[in-house]
Order: sequence, then C-alpha cells, then structure tokens
Amino acid sequence: MINAQWLYQNFSTLTAYELYEILRLRNRVFVVEQNCVYPDTDEKDLNSWHLCCWHNNQLIAYARIIPPGIAFAEASIGRVVTAPEYRRKGLGKELMQEAIKIVLENFKVPSIKIGAQLYLKNFYAQLGFIPCSETYLEDGIPHIEMLLSV
Repeated sequence: MINAQWLYQNFSTLTAYELYEILRLRNRVFVVEQNCVYPDTDEKDLNSWHLCCWHNNQLIAYARIIPPGIAFAEASIGRVVTAPEYRRKGLGKELMQEAIKIVLENFKVPSIKIGAQLYLKNFYAQLGFIPCSETYLEDGIPHIEMLLSV
C-alpha cells in the first residue's frame, strides 16, 4: 500500500498549485494518453468537490465528486484518474471507495450515477455499479452509464 494523503475540498478552496496539478493529471491521461481532444474544463468543476490523493507532494489519483442535479439527477463521480506509474496497486479501487464514502456522507443520496468508459465496466461493477444505459460515444470513446444504489 502506498503511504498517501487523501484530501477533498470544494473548488473555491483549491490552491493554484492544487488546481494546476489536477488539470495536469487529467490532461496527461484523458487528452494525451487516451489521444482524445475534448474540453476538460467545464462548469461542473466549479460546483464540485475534488478528491485528491497525494504522495510525496505529487498528485497520484483524483476524482471529481459532483452534487445531485449537475451531471445527473443523482450525485456523481467523474474524471476518475490514476497516474500511470501508480496503476495496478489498488489505488483506483481505494480512490472510488473514498469518493463513494464522501458522496454518502455529504449528500445523503440513495444512489450514485457515473458515466464510465466502457472498458472499465467490470471495474465499476466490482464496486457495485450496475449498467443503466446503452453504450454511447462521448468524445469518441465508448461509455456506459452505471448506477450504484445504496
């Protein structure tokens, strides 16, 4: 297990450095690694909570926690990302478990909805998410909506 520090905060309390590192990691993976040109910054960031996993002052994992009524009627978790050099260590699962816990503590909702990249469907299913849509393309990448009922 990695000796990591988990922090979550709303957009207005992020420092310039923290925001830079969030955008840098998201850009590194979603734009460069996945070769997908899309508008990563959107209005959802402003009203979301940002869960960051730091190790040695480096952002190694991140998820955006979105209140109900912004992305979906339900609360949501998005922009789930782990730095490539920290993958296959259980960090993605730990990240999602932390994000789910934060959603449940802060929003008191009966369900969480995500728009998952299709290749991660089994990963999210292991966490209890169930497909609730047909497959669709988002920015050229196959996705599926999934729901976790709590």
